[in-house]
Amino acid sequence: MKGKLYIAATPIGNYDDITLRVIKTLSAVNFIICEEFKEARRLLSHLRIEKPLITLNEHDEKENSDEVLLKILQGESAALISDCGTPIFSDPGLLLVQLCIANKIDVVPLPGANSLMTALSAAGVNADTFYFAGWLSPKKDIRRKQLLDLKHKKELLVLMETPYRLKNLLNDVVSLIGKNTHIILAYQLTMSNEKFYRGTAEQILKIAEEDKLKGEFVLLINNRFEKYSNRV
Repeated sequence: MKGKLYIAATPIGNYDDITLRVIKTLSAVNFIICEEFKEARRLLSHLRIEKPLITLNEHDEKENSDEVLLKILQGESAALISDCGTPIFSDPGLLLVQLCIANKIDVVPLPGANSLMTALSAAGVNADTFYFAGWLSPKKDIRRKQLLDLKHKKELLVLMETPYRLKNLLNDVVSLIGKNTHIILAYQLTMSNEKFYRGTAEQILKIAEEDKLKGEFVLLINNRFEKYSNRV
């Protein structure tokens, strides 16, 4: 009999946010597929779970997806986790999921934490519809062109970036989309120093520079000209 592939959401910061179903599944599968050994071992050690690990990242996705597929076809079950949050979503793993579907292997999602919905739920803006732009290019010229294209979308925009490019991104938002554009910076979600910064792009940039902010974040840009308080 074929095994199954479980897509297991892991915490985005606070380990207490993992679900009981994910813990039970990680304890039961034959092996776990992760982005990086270090992050996976830290989580599994916290959960007191020991399982064989196989990496799946930008360096080995093709080769290791084939290896994982063979194991599942031979009857083993596996759980796919990312470094944090819900796998596949801006993370490796899509190729493996497609291979499993093509080979009629059950792909079972185990819902849980993800930074996108966490940010939207407490942002205080209408999120019935929004445009997820995801990760912009690390190259300045391409990123600026992407932002200019996004400027014309009259929707709530959702962006993600690495911590060390936060101020660069905010600078580009100020200069290209507008210094008075209302934004929400969802910073260090679920961690002890979690904070939502709300105000104009210029205000939030000033805070980021003065407080030397450098952490995980989701940036929401209100491109719909709704009325909000500028209070931060």
